[in-house]
Amino acid sequence: MKFIATLLSITLLVASAYSKETNYTASTPADPIVRTFLGISLTDSIDFIRWKLSITGNKYSVGCGYGIGKPNTNGFYDEKKVILNGIVRKENNIYILENKDHVLRLAELNANLLHIVNNDNTLLIGGGGWSYVLNNTEPIPTDQSNFIAKQSVLRDSIAFQGRTPCGVPHIIQPGKECYKLKWYLVLYYNKKNKQATYRILGTPYRGDEGGKRGSWKTISGKEGRIIYQLNDANEAPFIYLLKLDEGVLIFTDSKGNLLVGDHDFSYTLNRRF
Repeated sequence: MKFIATLLSITLLVASAYSKETNYTASTPADPIVRTFLGISLTDSIDFIRWKLSITGNKYSVGCGYGIGKPNTNGFYDEKKVILNGIVRKENNIYILENKDHVLRLAELNANLLHIVNNDNTLLIGGGGWSYVLNNTEPIPTDQSNFIAKQSVLRDSIAFQGRTPCGVPHIIQPGKECYKLKWYLVLYYNKKNKQATYRILGTPYRGDEGGKRGSWKTISGKEGRIIYQLNDANEAPFIYLLKLDEGVLIFTDSKGNLLVGDHDFSYTLNRRF
């Protein structure tokens, strides 16, 4: 009898863990892959889509608002809405949401972050306004990353852009009002003298003529992760960016924890081609 009670308790515990609801939020661009899944016309004018995604076991629910953004707010003109419910399955680190004949694929970067991907599981690249990351509404500190990018050769320069919340370490002084940070980052490499330099334009450095400049280097993180370390004028590290793939970087703290965004912005930067 005691054995049966113990077995029942374990079964209920496993079932409870499996059925736990996880909620994500984000604002993303409106790639055709996303529009098709949500049933949004490919010709509608859309600045961004705001997401509320819940996953419980093998079921999901999605509520999205979308439209043209209203200036100086985080809302829309004439907001339109979509609500979906359906089946979700997981293959390796990819969640696959089903909506009739269409699917949406999301890579689980870690317990806190999902990233919308193409049909070949490469990360969708956002723009200067929004990215394709969905953020856990109850994140836990973790340096886990299920994406390990390959090393590549920087022949001259590469540029990344995006908008993030204000929680990038050591950027905004405590107590200073801040809603978002705009970023335009260029990494340079001079093959002749082997110098690696960067230039940052954006919100934190509006008062600096020509933006902020300094040196950078590639460091190897946990499990072979590629991290771009940006140094300040004293050659002390002050920004860490984890390479997720050729098109997307994400801010981390000095311990390697991936930063988690909110319903407006994520902490990723998107390559500008």
